[in-house]
Amino acid sequence: MASEAFLLLAAFLAILLIVAQPLGHLLTSLALDRPLPGTVTLERGIARLCGIQNSEMNWRQFLSALLLFNLIGLIFLFIVLMLQGVLPLNPQRLPGLSWHLALNTAISFVSNTNWQSYAGESTMSYFSETVGLTVQNFLSAATGITVLFALMRGFFRHSSDKLGNAWRDLTRIILFVLLPLSLLIALFFISQGTIQNFTPYVTATTLEGARQTLPMGPVASQEAIKMLGTNGGGLFNANSAHPFENPTALTNFVQMLAIFAIPAALCFTFGNVVRERAQGRAILWAMSLLFVLTAVLVMMAEVRGNPHLIAFGADSAMNWEGKESRFGILNSSLFAVITTAASCGAVNAMHDSFTALGGLIPLWLIQLGEVVFGGVGSGLYGMLMNVLLAVFIAGLMIGRTPEYLGKKIGVPEMKMAAIYILITPCLVLTGTALAMMTGAGRAGIFNPGAHGFSEALYALSSAANNNGSAFAGLSANTLFWNLLLGAAMLLGRFVPFIPLLMIAGSLAARKSQPPGVGTLPTHGGLFVALLIGTVLLVGALTFIPSLALGPIVEHLQSISH
Repeated sequence: MASEAFLLLAAFLAILLIVAQPLGHLLTSLALDRPLPGTVTLERGIARLCGIQNSEMNWRQFLSALLLFNLIGLIFLFIVLMLQGVLPLNPQRLPGLSWHLALNTAISFVSNTNWQSYAGESTMSYFSETVGLTVQNFLSAATGITVLFALMRGFFRHSSDKLGNAWRDLTRIILFVLLPLSLLIALFFISQGTIQNFTPYVTATTLEGARQTLPMGPVASQEAIKMLGTNGGGLFNANSAHPFENPTALTNFVQMLAIFAIPAALCFTFGNVVRERAQGRAILWAMSLLFVLTAVLVMMAEVRGNPHLIAFGADSAMNWEGKESRFGILNSSLFAVITTAASCGAVNAMHDSFTALGGLIPLWLIQLGEVVFGGVGSGLYGMLMNVLLAVFIAGLMIGRTPEYLGKKIGVPEMKMAAIYILITPCLVLTGTALAMMTGAGRAGIFNPGAHGFSEALYALSSAANNNGSAFAGLSANTLFWNLLLGAAMLLGRFVPFIPLLMIAGSLAARKSQPPGVGTLPTHGGLFVALLIGTVLLVGALTFIPSLALGPIVEHLQSISH
């Protein structure tokens, strides 16, 4: 089993790096606003059609454009979901959603969270899935990358208040990255057996003579951008454990690669943009080491399994509960780590059925801010906030003003970085406390004791950090939970844009200066270790007390009997 785990991790990382490097070069051209060969005429036509100006924006204009863009998408999606019953492409005649479920779902997909308080096959029409949800999968992913591009420009520009043009960035990211890659991945999924149609559901007779309804739908097209854009919402309640979404071991592997492809590529992009490739590699090393460590821990926990089975003399205590037998324990464990390290939320196994320690790691990965590769754009800009914190700590140690990439990191930047880091923990812990204090919150928790607390904590962590996965034992389609999680998703996605873009604008206005004798190198092994320590330290100080009330207590209870 150990050799299989090693080969699986090694193969995954090797292929990921092979895919990420050329993709990183493509994204570099977009981040530097360079024209791509043969696309100038097309870009001009689209810009003229959409009324996009070439003028660049300062951070306030950039922020306003992104907020307006996503507000329009939120309103449009909310209307589509409410009016679903009278819109076309609805062969099952599914009714419109309740206002609070429609609002929760609209916020979820606009914020790149894709939390689903419903079963897709019995709730959503084909029109809602394609025109509503799938479109937002593209737009929300492009929003995250656009914010990252603005932050990158803040690091390499100097004596300027401009961060690029948000409308141009959004258009080029969708047109030249997300659409073509999604098309290729969707065609591959179709070749492997993933369904793609608009036909009514099929009624079949089983070998036992029972009648069974088989859901249909445009699955492959949504599955591709669901993974590539780290969205996570599927057409079926079982998500990527469903054979219509994830039919083979090969599609399972490609899905995992697609989740990490753009986040890994953006590390190479960052090094290219700031003209120091070693800087991007250092961040990639930190992410990769954290990823391998957490993947190994989850695999070990699930292979060792339930201590109660060992106590009863079972030959094998491996935890198969909640796992798809086609993929096995190792692939299910790796998928769980990937989807929670990134802000994806897709699942091919039920996290609620993992062992206490096996479920703790995915939960903690979300709570770290999903900076271990993370979401498209959001993972790297979250890690860069930890980089600023790391250089600040290093500066305190040696008595120097912290600097990074030739820019002095002053008090305003550190205040904004601290605010950024504190936003989601405040949402998670406050929301969890509110859920546990109210009857409406506790009513949705099906499991008693520590595991029930873990379900609520996981839901708020997933929502505030825009992940979207769940512990599954929570009945969240109620007025209380839809509004609470909707608020957490909305604030957790868009409020951090403010300190991020303020930092970008502040750094862009500063002059660059060459490194001095006392400048801390930020591309070597020492800094990688410091960055990993910073990420773990911040996560430990913030969430260990709440984790102690949930999965840690549950683990201690399981080994004490």
